Amino acid sequence: MLPSTPYAPAPGASPLSRPLLAGTVQAGFPSPADDYMERSLDLNEELIHRPHATFFLRAAGHSMVGAGIHDGDLLIVDRAAPPQPGLVVVAIVDGDFTLKRLSQTNDGLALEAEHPNYRPIAVGEATDVRIWGVVTFVVHRP
Repeated sequence: MLPSTPYAPAPGASPLSRPLLAGTVQAGFPSPADDYMERSLDLNEELIHRPHATFFLRAAGHSMVGAGIHDGDLLIVDRAAPPQPGLVVVAIVDGDFTLKRLSQTNDGLALEAEHPNYRPIAVGEATDVRIWGVVTFVVHRP
């Protein structure tokens, strides 16, 4: 279960800039190393587009492994981003938090897991569902 007050960046938090190397790193065959730095990279600037509406949460469980979200991953959630089918959202279902992909079905909207052992949750009158926020980035430890 998620805490009632998720961690949010402190208002006016100072940026944390780290070096960004020019070029890319090859995942296949090695390439010559670049010997210079392109610029500094501030992860707040790169990953957080609406600071006052952005929160950090940890994923728990295995229902979203098909989307590359694993137990313990850090989620960056934007509460002001409009939820749309196809996006991964944090929702409140009958009072409990859940992490699912919002999808459009023939019967309406549904919250779908990315794991075959979990059934979709229909969004309708029989279920109290509120979209809490949209997952914008996932920080995954290899």
